[in-house]
Amino acid sequence: MSGTPEVSPTNVTNDGSTPKQAKLILGTLILVAAVANINLAVANVALPEIGGHFNADQTDLNLIAVGYSLGLAASVLWLGAVGDRYGRKTMILIGMSLSIPAGLVAAWAPSIEVLTGARIVGGLSAGMAFPTTLALITALWSGKARTKAIALWSALGGGFTALGPLAAGALLESAWWGSVFLITMPLAVVAIVLALFVLPAHINESTDPVDNLGGILSVFFVGTLVLAINFAPSPGELPFALAMGGVALVMGIAFVMRQRIAKFPLYDLTIASRQLFWVAAIGGIIVFGSLMGAMFVGQQFLQEVLGYSTLEAGAAFLPAVAFMVLAAPRSAKLVDTIGSRLTLLLGYVFCLASFLSMLILWDENTPYILVAIPYCLIGLGVGFAGTPASNSLTGSVPVNRAGMASGTADLQRDLGGAIMQSILGALLAAGYAKEFGKLIAAAPAKEQALVTDQVQTELQRSFSSAAATAKHHPLHAQEIIAAARESFLSGQRWAYAAGSVAVVLGAALVAWAYPKHDEELRLASEYHRIDEGSTA
Repeated sequence: MSGTPEVSPTNVTNDGSTPKQAKLILGTLILVAAVANINLAVANVALPEIGGHFNADQTDLNLIAVGYSLGLAASVLWLGAVGDRYGRKTMILIGMSLSIPAGLVAAWAPSIEVLTGARIVGGLSAGMAFPTTLALITALWSGKARTKAIALWSALGGGFTALGPLAAGALLESAWWGSVFLITMPLAVVAIVLALFVLPAHINESTDPVDNLGGILSVFFVGTLVLAINFAPSPGELPFALAMGGVALVMGIAFVMRQRIAKFPLYDLTIASRQLFWVAAIGGIIVFGSLMGAMFVGQQFLQEVLGYSTLEAGAAFLPAVAFMVLAAPRSAKLVDTIGSRLTLLLGYVFCLASFLSMLILWDENTPYILVAIPYCLIGLGVGFAGTPASNSLTGSVPVNRAGMASGTADLQRDLGGAIMQSILGALLAAGYAKEFGKLIAAAPAKEQALVTDQVQTELQRSFSSAAATAKHHPLHAQEIIAAARESFLSGQRWAYAAGSVAVVLGAALVAWAYPKHDEELRLASEYHRIDEGSTA
């Protein structure tokens, strides 16, 4: 690949510069991102079948759902820097190639542990390829042309994330649960071929050595943080969760200290402290995390409470895809006219309306129209907020540190998704178990006598576990399933209330800390001048 010539941007206009073969390059990058985004979401639709196959508890299901995000979020900062230094095209090719065996192992996993491990490895493969896509857009496009390219990348990336459940649901109508992990195989092969012949080998890359120690610390920090959140509500797992939380705290402090003293830091804290950078980073984590959290809980609600088939549950999310794609190009125009702050806040308004709608409207008798409305709202929210969140990051770093910006942009999706899925999943599990415990305690003494400690544990593990228990007790199956639905709805309300609070806090941060349009333009110009001076 060293023989491929370096590509310089051409087609310079008042709207910025674009590379040769811009459409083909952008299409290739979006296809690479699609492989990562679809894999991120396909497990959600299969969770009920996975739970039944392995007799998994809610924590196991949470880990399956979050495993891919965990691997991706833990690695993007380090691997983004590696791509900046050694070649972004190379990272894409390695990442796409590794995604294929990871998917094969997940599809035929013999145990829940192997499946979780394969999901994490798949996330690591995406950590090589996904941050590189935005880094190359940053390096090859500039000005308004870059904003438009990012808007298309963000909209279609989010759209592919949401289309994952539809494709998975269609497969599950006639195939086993593992088939969902094979969906991206053909796409990965096409992406490898296109990347090999279309993408530039080297463009605006760094010559600084990679801070590998900082990278290792970042992996352990993010990984242990997500594990701590996942295991905290599980019965008997609090000591492990506290231990993981302690490790995350130590690793986080060590990472910051390392970045302060490293000659060539993995994550430049001076750049990260820029107002346009850190506010957009946190704001994006909440927005994209809201999408993943809503999909995670929503898919289980549709199948387990409303009784949707896997195909129906996947198709139910299509309004979110449509409105996401419709909103993204309008978001790019709004960023140019009214600024990122107001565009972000507009996205937050729609996200909050979505969570409140789910909290208030969703129960065991909800018609589809009331399912579709919250999904339309979450699509609008992510569509409007996604572009300014990503564009603010890439616009406030020097081009040779694009991996840092793209890694942070990926963390918005992946760390946000991991944290929000973990928090909402943890609250779902805790609320479910507590409500089922209440229902058992309120049952007549004659029925309580039939519920041994082992049976109660199985009933409180997850909806799938309760459904499996119901099959072994046919005389009481109807009552068990009804109690499981009621318990799930209770846990769901906990989850959506927490999501609403997170969105409100994120909106408050953006309203308070993100600069208004004129100040945003001044700061962006100042950052560019400083970066040009330091490069010279």
